[in-house]
Amino acid sequence: MSAVYRACIERGVLGRERVARNTFGRLVKKYELLKPDAESTDKRRLAFAKAHANEMWQADTMFGPYVGAGDGKAQETKLIAFIDDASRVCCHGQFFVAENTDTLIAALRAALYKRGVPESLYVDNGSIYACKEITQICARIGCLLCHAPVRDGAAKGKIERFFRTVRESFLTRALDLGSVDALNREFVRWVEDEYNARDHGSLGMKPIDRFGLDLSRIRFLPPSEANDELFFVEQDRTVMADNTFSLRSARYEAPRDLRSRKVQIRFDRKRPGRVVVYFKGERQGDARPVDFVANDRKPRTAGGNTPGSTETTP
Repeated sequence: MSAVYRACIERGVLGRERVARNTFGRLVKKYELLKPDAESTDKRRLAFAKAHANEMWQADTMFGPYVGAGDGKAQETKLIAFIDDASRVCCHGQFFVAENTDTLIAALRAALYKRGVPESLYVDNGSIYACKEITQICARIGCLLCHAPVRDGAAKGKIERFFRTVRESFLTRALDLGSVDALNREFVRWVEDEYNARDHGSLGMKPIDRFGLDLSRIRFLPPSEANDELFFVEQDRTVMADNTFSLRSARYEAPRDLRSRKVQIRFDRKRPGRVVVYFKGERQGDARPVDFVANDRKPRTAGGNTPGSTETTP
């Protein structure tokens, strides 16, 4: 503190006759001027709103009610939700009995198919929001992934306000808590019929109507097999000399001759049966499980070798 005060005096920023050493120290401590932003509790905040729908979404997780799990035990649910900053539309919200990468991908996928692609996604620093899979998905769809300061929930004020509305207006009802599916059916009805379709105090109009004003600007993501690949996990593999690679203890045959090359494979985390191969950023096609018997029956080449094989005929 003394060194900073002396430096200010030497550079002419302060004068001893105007600000005493003790006064300087008291003001610095009061306004936390020398603390890193992450540790400061006196952060200057400005109320803001994006000008157009889908310029930014805010996302977070909220603990929900307990639901039946089918085995006589109740499980606590977690609500993953996405709010559009400009229109306050709930792009998608869904209760899960687990909070992990798979559930976040499922919720994000539903939100993108329903409301289009946001220019940026504002989330906290939780492990699932900082995982490699979400970073890859955002990069593929052209969405900037932004993280709020650590332990600063107020930075995501709109999603926090939405969660407050959920607690006060939805969870206070007599809900069907027999299963998470039943809870989600009631939640979707509440979101679409009441929350999105009711005048919002800050907007002076319905969130869904405000969202509709910018429909011409929104880039939608139509459901298709190609777009489903945007949500696949990506891993590196080196193709072996027989043009195959391994994934989860299974052998796959590359769709083209990629022997000894490093490729990227994409697959669904929950259903790894379909595997897509990329090489230098270009899609090569779907890999298929190796059929060893069929490969043994492939016609021989003029040189006596099976195509793609390194073995010679006896």
